[in-house]
Parts: sequence; C-alpha cells; structure tokens
Amino acid sequence: MKGRRRRLWLQAIRRRGLPGGARPAEMYGVCGCCGALRPRYKRLVDNIFPEDPEDGLVKTNMEKLTFYALSAPEKLDRIGAYLSERLIRDVGRHRYGYVCIAMEALDQLLMACHCQSINLFVESFLKMVAKLLESEKPNLQILGTNSFVKFANIEEDTPSYHRSYDFFVSRFSEMCHSSHDDMEIKTKIRMSGIKGLQGVVRKTVNDELQANIWDPQHMDKIVPSLLFNLQHVEEAESRSPSPLQAPEKEKENPAELAERCLRELLGRAAFGNIKNAIKPVLIHLDNHSLWEPKVFAIRCFKIIMYSIQPQHSHLVIQQLLSHLDANSRSAATVRAGIVEVLSEAAVIAATGSVGPTVLEMFNTLLRQLRLSIDYALTGSYDGAISLGTKIIKEHEERMFQEAVIKTIGSFASTLPTYQRSEVILFIMSKVPLPSLHHTIETGKTGENRNRLTQIMLLKSLLQVSTGFQCNNMMSALPSNFLDRLLSTALMEDAEIRLFVLEILISFIDRHGNRHKFSTISTLSDISVLKLKVDKCSRQDTVFMKKHSQQLYRHIYLSCKEETNIQKHYEALYSLLVLISIELANEEVVVDLIRLVLAVQDVAQVNEENLPVYNRCALYALGAAYLNLISQLTTVPAFCQHIHEVIETRKKEAPYMLPEDVFVERPRLSQNLDGAVIELLFRQSKISEVLGGSGYNSDRLCLPYIPQLTDEDRLSKRKSIGETISLQVEVESRNSPEKEERVPAEEITYETLKKAIVDSVAVEEQERERRRQVVEKFQKAPFEEIAAHCGARASLLQSKLNQIFEITIRPPPSPSGTVTAAYGQPQNHSIPVYEMKFPDLRIQHLILEQSLYSLDKVKTSLSAGKLQTWGEAAETPLGSGFPFSLSAICVQRRGSPPPPPAPLPGPPPAAEPHGPK
Repeated sequence: MKGRRRRLWLQAIRRRGLPGGARPAEMYGVCGCCGALRPRYKRLVDNIFPEDPEDGLVKTNMEKLTFYALSAPEKLDRIGAYLSERLIRDVGRHRYGYVCIAMEALDQLLMACHCQSINLFVESFLKMVAKLLESEKPNLQILGTNSFVKFANIEEDTPSYHRSYDFFVSRFSEMCHSSHDDMEIKTKIRMSGIKGLQGVVRKTVNDELQANIWDPQHMDKIVPSLLFNLQHVEEAESRSPSPLQAPEKEKENPAELAERCLRELLGRAAFGNIKNAIKPVLIHLDNHSLWEPKVFAIRCFKIIMYSIQPQHSHLVIQQLLSHLDANSRSAATVRAGIVEVLSEAAVIAATGSVGPTVLEMFNTLLRQLRLSIDYALTGSYDGAISLGTKIIKEHEERMFQEAVIKTIGSFASTLPTYQRSEVILFIMSKVPLPSLHHTIETGKTGENRNRLTQIMLLKSLLQVSTGFQCNNMMSALPSNFLDRLLSTALMEDAEIRLFVLEILISFIDRHGNRHKFSTISTLSDISVLKLKVDKCSRQDTVFMKKHSQQLYRHIYLSCKEETNIQKHYEALYSLLVLISIELANEEVVVDLIRLVLAVQDVAQVNEENLPVYNRCALYALGAAYLNLISQLTTVPAFCQHIHEVIETRKKEAPYMLPEDVFVERPRLSQNLDGAVIELLFRQSKISEVLGGSGYNSDRLCLPYIPQLTDEDRLSKRKSIGETISLQVEVESRNSPEKEERVPAEEITYETLKKAIVDSVAVEEQERERRRQVVEKFQKAPFEEIAAHCGARASLLQSKLNQIFEITIRPPPSPSGTVTAAYGQPQNHSIPVYEMKFPDLRIQHLILEQSLYSLDKVKTSLSAGKLQTWGEAAETPLGSGFPFSLSAICVQRRGSPPPPPAPLPGPPPAAEPHGPK
C-alpha cells in the first residue's frame, strides 16, 4: 500500500510540477528504472519504435504521438529533443534502421504541426539532419537530404530570427562535387546535393529574416556547384534503356536537375542580386577555361537570359562587358568566346529592355576592336616585345575581330530604328578621317593602324546597315553622317572605297532589289527581274535636292580610280540603279543620264591615263545602266537609240559590253582611241528624244562637270578633284596705292590650263608652308618661339600706332599754344590715347573744391567785395585744379583772357556755415 501511494504521489508531482518548473531528483532515478514512471511524451516516442527495425514505424503509436503533439504543442520541443537524442545514440551504435524510423517520425510531425512553438522543434530537426549529413555513409546523407527537402517545402507560420543555413550550403555544395568510386552512388550523392541546395534556396530566398542567401559567400558555393553538374553530363550507358524507363532515367540526370535549380535560383533574383549571381558564373568559366570551346558558356548564358526577369537583362550585359574589359589582355580565343557569348545574350536581351547599355555595349566592342588592331600590329600586349612578353598570333586576333563585327551586326539587327540610327552615327564618328577635326597618325605603323581601324569600323557599319529599313532617307542618311561617309569614298585604298559603296547600297535598298543586280548585263527585257518600284516620296525628293550633287560627284570620282576591280564596278552599277528605283524623279533621271555620259567621256578622252580594263569597264557600265534606265522611262525613241548602240557594239566592239568585260577572263581591246561615234551614246541624240517626251532638254544638253570641294583637299588622294574644277580664285596682290589695272587677258584653253596648273602649284606651296609652320611650333625651342612672337607683337604695335596717328584727330591741347621755329605759332596737340587723366577719387575732390570756390565768389559779388570779372578771375578755385576762372570766362564769353597770374597759396579758411 505504501508503494502504491508513493507511486501516485510521484505521478501527481510529475504532472503538476514543483514551483519554478523543478523536478525532484529522485523522480528521474525512478523513471530511469521503471518505464511506467517516465514522462508521457517519452513513452509515446518509445512506442513508435518496434522491436525489429525492419518492421518499420508503428503507425498506430505514431498517430497517438501526433495527436499528443497537436493537443499539447508545448511538448513539441521536448519531443524533438528526445527524438534527436535517440537518433544520435542510434547513429553512434550503427543502428541505421532505427535512424530511418526516427527521421520518418520527424517528417510526419513536421507535416502535421504548424504551431507557434515549432521553431524549437525545427532546431532539433536541423541538428539531426546535420548529424546525418556529417556521416560518411551515403545512405544517411541521402536520408538527411530528403528530410531537409521535405522541410524546405513547408511554409512556416512564424518567422525565425536566429536560424542559420551556412552549414547546409557548404555541405550540399560539397555533395555536388562528390567523387565516389561507384558511379551510381556518386550520381545519387550529387543529385542529393543539388536537391539540398534547391531546398535552401526555397527556404531562404523569400524570407527577409533569414540569412541572405544572395551574399557572395553563399553564391560562390551554390552557383559553381550547379555549373559543375551542368557541365559534366554523364555519357549514355552502353545498354540503352527501354522507352518505358527513359523518363525515369532522365529524372536521375544531375545535369537536368542542376539546370532546373539554376533556373529557379535566377528566376527568384531581385534587381540588386543579379550581380552576385552572375559573377560566380564568369569566375567558373575562367577557372575551367570554358570560354574557348564556348559551347558550354553560350548554354549557360542562354539559361541565365531566359530565366531572369526581362527588365534585368541589361545587368547581365553590363557584367559581360565589364568582364570583357577585364580580360582585354587575355588570349584572343578567350576574348572571342566572351564576345560570342555577349552576342547571344544581347540578341535575347534586345527582345526585352536593353536600356542605356546600347551605346555602352558598342563603345566597349569598338574599343576592344581598336586594342586588337594594336595587338596585331605590335605583336604583344605591351607594345614592345621582351623576353617575358606573350607573342600574339595574328590569325587569332583576326578571328576575334570578326567575332566583334559579327556581334555588332547581330545585336544591331534587333534594335528599333531610332536606336539603330544612333548606333550608326556613333560608329561613323569613330572612323579616323583626314579632316580638320580628326587627325590621323603618321608614319608606317600609324598608317597601318589607321587603315585597319577604318576597315574594321566600316565592316561594323556595313553589318549594322544591312537590312536597315527607314522610309525617310533624311533620317537614314543625315548630313553629318553622309558627309563623313562620302569623305571616306575619296581614300586611296580600294577596299575602303568598296565598303563605302556597299554601305550606301544597304541604306538605299529598301525593297530588297540589290541581289537582282549582282551581275552587270544588258537585258533586253528587265521585267524578268521583277523589280519592286515605288513612287518617290516627298521626303526622298527633299533629300535628293539637298544631297544629289554630292552623291553624283562621288560616284563620278569613284569611276575614275585606277585601282578599281570588278566588284567596284558592280557596286557602282547597283548604286546607280537603286537610286533610279528608290529615289528617282524626272530631275534625278536627267542628272543620272548626264553623269553616265560624263563617265563615258572619261573612258573616251582618257585624261587620267586609265588602264585598258578600266576604260572598257566604264563603257560597259554606261551601256548596262542606260539599257536599264531606258526601259524604266518607257520612252520608245530613247530605248531605240540605246538598243541600236548596244547592237552595234555586239557586232563591232563586244569589249565595250558587260558580257565580255565583267567575266573571269575579260576579252579586251588594246585600241580604244579610235572608237567611232556609232559605238557611243550621244548626248545630243538622247537630249532630243527625251526632250520630246517632256524631259528637260536644256539640262540634258549640259555636260556634267563636278566642282571642287574641301573634301579633295582634306583627303589623302592626290588632288583628284583639283584637275576637274574650273573655278579659279583670282586674288589681287597689288598694293592699294596703285591705281593702274592690268588689261584683261584673253581667256583661251591654254590660259585655263595654265591657271589650273598654277593653282595646283600655289596650293602645294601653301600646304608646304603650313606644314613647316606646324613643324616649327612642334619642334623649335621655347626661346625661339617666344622671340618670334615678341617680334611680331612689336611689329603689330607699331602698325597700330601708325593707324591711330592717321585716323584720330585729337582736340587742341589745353596747355595753350607754343611758338615753333621761325617764329610761327603752332598748336601743341596731345593724342587722346596718350592723355593722362586723374583718378576718379581725385576728380571728385577737385570738383568739391571748385564748387566751394565758386560759391565763395558768388558770396563776395553779392556783398560788393568783388566788382569786376577780373577780380573774380584772380580768385583761386582750389589747390591742384589746373584751370582758373578766367579760362572759364574765355570759353563762355569769347573775350580775350587776362594775363595769367600766379596761383596763391592754400585757400582761406571756410566760412562758419561750411561749403555747400
């Protein structure tokens, strides 16, 4: 009876508890010996474990434990602590069956309980998961990972302020790099690590109270782990699985799981976290040399660009641009890989919002292009070859340059029209031209650098202009752009001129007609070409009125180049035809016909001493264009004349037609000087037939003669335009004192020729003089330059003094007259610019003293003290005043001045009332 009372007493104490939550010491000893006296939660936990672990969790007892935990949430933390204690003990004793049962029980309790006191239970749960992950047994690691993933999918009702996942990030990342000997186990461990990282991301990415998973210390572990598994795609097994097993095998692939996790991670990234997520990707690609194959790098950034939010695309582009700048001294293959990745990413980003990074991207690419040209010329990254310098391979740099140009074109093709126009102007402003505002480098190396830079930038411009669609040519070809582009057409380099022609063709061809003129021919019926022709708009008409003569002039000069090849003439033909189709009205057609006839005269007269091929090519070019334009104008008489000349050439001079000239082996004639009139297109005949159809016959009768502009003087060409200009500037070099005029000279051909030759010589002398002056100021010592400038300043001052003496008539000197030699009076004049006037403050004092003296004189007159003006004149007006009152009287009354009297001493004391 006593034992029963004692047992009941202990149970009551255990249920009620002592004040302060204490327990009697003897109670624990008794509970350890007798299971019936143990706490209820411990008995419920013990009951879920069967005697044989293979039997699994006792479900009925587990339901009781769950009901107890829901009924008494305050006991949940004790249940978790006791389960953790048992699990740690079972792990130490290698009783892995009970370990699995304990984790299953924990999972069920987590899924069922969502009370406010679950945080303490979670701490015990995470401690058990960490214990399993620390184990060397792969099965325990996988078990702990699976439990953590289940926990990560639970949305907690209450936040946790002190929970940390640093250990789990490190451990899961380590599992992702598992190198177990067994391939199957290694795959399972890696997949468990990826799932664990995915769980950490889901648990922390949207919880502001948790540790920031976007910190670099976490991203530097998570992102490389995912990329490592994404990179090492396991080879397919030799025995292919059946179709029913294929989906299951795909799910077990770590690469696909890593890709899904990476997409989920990037999809949850906010604006401020993109940089921390992208930087580890770039570092991983650098460390593992994955830029050179560039396949994996492109795949990674495609995943990134399609996963992030569209408005964050420009941040990725900026990271790639910064990385390209950071690797500006890396191998050309590495830089080419970065550029191609940038190209793919930029095309995807252009569909979203690129924002202000457009010009930044092109600026970076053009800067890298210029650096690559310098590397290729110098052969090293430092500009000087030394023993430790890495030698650069020129073909690799050329490959990098082509990659940059391709990237510029592919990205520009996705931009809207207004941004594309800005990019075109931006690239054109970078082209080095011999103009007043853009100096080019001199010397052999400088010339090569300028030429390569011009070619690469024009290639980039051609890529951007390809497919450019703009209804208004004024917007497509603004004046500042067109002037610079056509200035480039005057270069000596044939390749540069060809690029300029191709760029113009790309801009003008708005209906895709260019490919129909890839070969020059004289078709009898151009309807087979199926040309797309629209009426010239008002904006295009305004454009041609403003820039047509400029275009014609450059076409004319391009036809006269000796270095032209077949591609140049094909481009010129396409340009002429496209102008006729896209921008032509009646006036433009007339001017183009005049231009082509002038080109025919160039081939006939041959003042430029062109080779035979060039002359035949000009004849053939004129025949092909006039054949096409005659069919476009649909004037029967015009078509008949062109057809007759072409037929005559076919019989007597086939070397003047494109079918015999623009072939692989052209058939030419060495005797072109004796061309009869029947083989030429006659301007008088064309003017007659077109004038009868309403065209301006007066304008057709005028031969086309381009005028000299500043572009010829500023270009590197050898005064091409100077030989065709008939504008002679006459400057009179006679002194202005000579009144004799030279009689008018009779103007003849020889006179004009001599004037042109003299003007060329004068121009050469002026250019040489300017060069000497510039060279003197660059190389002469400072003392010599200072002495030269001082002498010129003295000369200028003396001339100014002479001008002042001639033009300025100073007033009579206030000091009166002096007697010159021979007894004759003479006014002594002081020039105004040499007079010395007193200071303003002194003038103010003098004026006060004068007013005081005048007031005193007035007072004396009223009192009868002074009777005459003579006495008043003797009254002093104050010390320091240069004039007396008599002088004032003389100036006012015109009376002769009295004899001057010496000025007295200081003025008398002031009256009691003081000066007014």
